[in-house]
Amino acid sequence: MSQSRARLSIKNTLLWLVITSAGGALLVSTIITNYLQHEEVKQQLLDNVHSLAAMLAATAKPILLTDSANFEAKLLQNEHLAQVLSGLESYPAVLNAHIYSAKELDTPELRAPYTNSAATPVNSKINEMARYFTARISKQENVVEIVRPINQNETTLGYVYLRVSADFYHRFVSDILIVQGTVFILVLLIAIMIAFKYSQMLISPIQSIVMLLQKVGRTRDYSIRFTQSHIREYNLMLDAINLLLSRVEEYVEKQQLAEHQHRELNSRLEDEVSQRTVALKSANSELISTLEKLHQFQHQIVENEKMASLGDMVAGVAHEVNTPIGLGITASTMMLDRLAVIDQQFKDKTLKASSMQRFISESRENLNIIYRNLDRAAQLISSFKQVAVDQSSEEPRDINVRQLIDETLMSLQPRLKKVSHQISIECAPTLNVTCKAGPLNQILINLVMNSLIHAFENIEVGHIDIKVSLTDEQKLKIIYSDNGNGIPDGIKNRIFDPFVTTKRGQGGSGLGMHLVFNLVTQALNGNIRLHSEKGKGVEFTVIIPVGLKKQ
Repeated sequence: MSQSRARLSIKNTLLWLVITSAGGALLVSTIITNYLQHEEVKQQLLDNVHSLAAMLAATAKPILLTDSANFEAKLLQNEHLAQVLSGLESYPAVLNAHIYSAKELDTPELRAPYTNSAATPVNSKINEMARYFTARISKQENVVEIVRPINQNETTLGYVYLRVSADFYHRFVSDILIVQGTVFILVLLIAIMIAFKYSQMLISPIQSIVMLLQKVGRTRDYSIRFTQSHIREYNLMLDAINLLLSRVEEYVEKQQLAEHQHRELNSRLEDEVSQRTVALKSANSELISTLEKLHQFQHQIVENEKMASLGDMVAGVAHEVNTPIGLGITASTMMLDRLAVIDQQFKDKTLKASSMQRFISESRENLNIIYRNLDRAAQLISSFKQVAVDQSSEEPRDINVRQLIDETLMSLQPRLKKVSHQISIECAPTLNVTCKAGPLNQILINLVMNSLIHAFENIEVGHIDIKVSLTDEQKLKIIYSDNGNGIPDGIKNRIFDPFVTTKRGQGGSGLGMHLVFNLVTQALNGNIRLHSEKGKGVEFTVIIPVGLKKQ
């Protein structure tokens, strides 16, 4: 019946897991590799075009410097420029090239055009020259175009226009896609075959176990034992099953023997009662053992729940840390982009003081962003480590409550002396108890800091009251209150949950009150109550069991 309801098997699950993992990893790796290779080839193509344009500009500059005042000199100059361009016949990828003269002219003049024998002439690009000062690939025409100025002592003598075929780049893109697709399919097939082989290796021992258990169920022959397999975990399970079978076999033998004795001792009632009494004691012993195991299992379940809660907390911290780290990465990426632009301008000798000043200003701003967000992430991780500390490891000791409060406030003096808030303490100076001092100290610190950060925001002079007394049940009662802003109704019921804060994105982690709750309830075995109204302050009542120190 259970087999008909099951839709998954270990074999299919393993196969799908391998296919998904290997396929996903290969797909991501293929995309990243393909992108990097494309960018590298594209950049190489653009660099070659830049270099060729620079070479033509350097060759044409001496010719444009010559005198072309009369018509004959101008014709001779055009012939020399044409000879310069004729050298491009050794570069089949160059489709078109133009040399313009801009010396003492308002509008550059086309002096020498060049067209590859396999290409068609193009019109003068003089009206849209500004578009091609940086090499760019035209996807519609499958070409790379660039305009390079010819300068001499800050004077522009002319321009070189170059139009180069991008067929190589697109052929490379097609070829690399085919190769990577083929490799992706082959690797995925190999991974599937390996997964199929190992799934068979894992499934065969389970099938043997199922068949033997079915045989035991049919024949009730509990003397059957399982042989060891080649997998360690399976061997542990087989040992447990063999032990169970031996126990069942012993139990069946005992039961058969008891039945035989019962038939023989029907005439001796007293002996039978005595034997039943012994059996009852044995059963009681087994029941006590079972209860002890049950308690152990319950403790294990509680520990598992704690680990699950810690997992949720880790997920929350990862979510909180993701934002500042993401902002830091974004700022660093922007800084790298600006650095690349400045580097290119420096190489092209077009770097200006204003550009450098703007780069320094933007770099300073980006570094400040990176610093603030990394500091924010460090504070979040530090708070999480503080929440995860096992407070129960501290042993109780004799403390003077008033002295403990004074020492706690003294440790906060660097923060308290910067504000004008007042703290009143109502506690008998002779109140001595036995409890854990560390958690109590941490509770007071978190409550005071919570008031300073949240309650007294936009309040110049606030007031904090700390009242400590012993209850009739000989428990320590601490009433902490302030006259601050209070807690909004929207988060009042969730104030002790992790990552609940009104300062999201402003330095608040939302772990302070959660830490207070854990310290009160777990480390000190007490309880905490909250009373607050918006704009009317807050009051926390903490009651913890303590031991009394003899005066």
